[in-house]
Amino acid sequence: MRRKDRELKEASEIKAILDKAMILRIALCDEERPYIVPMNFGYKEGNIYLHSAPVGRKINLLRTNNNVAFEADVDVEIVKADKPCNWSMKYRSVTGFGKATFLGNDQEKVKALDIIMEKYAGKEKFQYPEAMVERVAIIKVEIQEIAAKQA
Repeated sequence: MRRKDRELKEASEIKAILDKAMILRIALCDEERPYIVPMNFGYKEGNIYLHSAPVGRKINLLRTNNNVAFEADVDVEIVKADKPCNWSMKYRSVTGFGKATFLGNDQEKVKALDIIMEKYAGKEKFQYPEAMVERVAIIKVEIQEIAAKQA
């Protein structure tokens, strides 16, 4: 990170950003071109959990290359100034890299769905129709590198 004075190093600061962020952008490898998708997500114990339809471009790309990058930001605010070059932004963000895998076990899928739902609904346990659990794709991103920044 170029601006070390803006780096957030504490795991609790990183977790706070990921807990507050409503959307995580996940970048995938599409041969020579990057492909980025905004997604709902859950975060727990160094892993990011995503849910998806079991087919589509994102799924095909992950099956070919499971390397991903991700980004989330919160507290975004424009800081105006008299001169255009003095305008700035306030924000806190998290970026990182990881390896994506698909969870195949229905029990693992339910745990991941609960992590995602706890983030958005504020409670821990839910009941999911068995047919839905069987057909949903759950992607687990094992974080290999993560950084946080504030401005």
